[in-house]
Amino acid sequence: MRVTLIAATAAAMLTAVSAQAEEIKPAVVFDMGGKFDKSFNEGVYNGVEKFAKETGIKYREFEVTNPSQREQAIRRMAQKGANPILGVGFAQAPAIEKVAKEFPKVRFTIIDMVVDLPNVQSVVFKEQEGSFLVGVMAAEASKTGKVGFVGGMDIPLIRRFACGYVQGVKWANGSASVLQNMTGTTPSAWNDPTKGAELARSQFDRGADVVYAAAGGTGIGVYQAAKDAGKLAIGVDSNQNHIQPGTMLTSMLKRVDVAAYAAFKGAKDGTWKAGIQVLGLAENGVGWALDDNNAKLVTGPMKAKVAEAEKGILSGSIKVHDYMADSKCP
Repeated sequence: MRVTLIAATAAAMLTAVSAQAEEIKPAVVFDMGGKFDKSFNEGVYNGVEKFAKETGIKYREFEVTNPSQREQAIRRMAQKGANPILGVGFAQAPAIEKVAKEFPKVRFTIIDMVVDLPNVQSVVFKEQEGSFLVGVMAAEASKTGKVGFVGGMDIPLIRRFACGYVQGVKWANGSASVLQNMTGTTPSAWNDPTKGAELARSQFDRGADVVYAAAGGTGIGVYQAAKDAGKLAIGVDSNQNHIQPGTMLTSMLKRVDVAAYAAFKGAKDGTWKAGIQVLGLAENGVGWALDDNNAKLVTGPMKAKVAEAEKGILSGSIKVHDYMADSKCP
């Protein structure tokens, strides 16, 4: 009788473990630009890959190539039993809002936009803080007193990057000027390296010697143009210093990898929570990259200046204006 009871208990435990494993069927829907864009999407990919390697849990994935696929892909994941489902980028908000209402028991996480539903976790970042820091570095590195910014799609989110960057430049050098261009007004602006190179060359011709790109795959063209011209570029989202080592001053880190990993890990551990998460400098959600590829470009005084800015932001003595809260950039 005792042996039977032990066997039954063991079987029940195995069933419980199996059921728990089956409940975690993560999925990710990458947005325009693809998971290997060397920027935003790829940062998310790195995060979910880390989760998969640590846990052995496989995830479903889909790469959106046109806007009409977003809602269809997310719904299909839910229909197949995926849970949680991670949507990459602000543009997926309408699709996630609609599908999340249809599948109230499925957990959804969206990065870069807020969807206010009881089964949706929204993760947003203080891009202005990270951009402020690389703006300080650009001003410190510039020899002409002119630096540049190339954005991807002209939307408030990218204007937030630009505004934070301008504030950092001006904080470090009040007489410096910032040239700005956006690549376009449609999603194709995220994946147009040729246009990115053209805009960067135009800014170099007008005197800029450091250009910050917040443009997804379009930034690859900016970095190449900087390399060709012997100027400096600043990457975004992921650590892009390796793309053109020696002319990448740094990269503004937006830790979407951390957010993606946490979304899946939280679901697995039972700690996933709906609501809004805001990740800034204090939460290690943004920062700047230093490695062997740019170590020779980052001087001691530059490090000290950035450290001063970081300390000021964390203490509140430096208040970085948020363009998305007020479109009047200082």
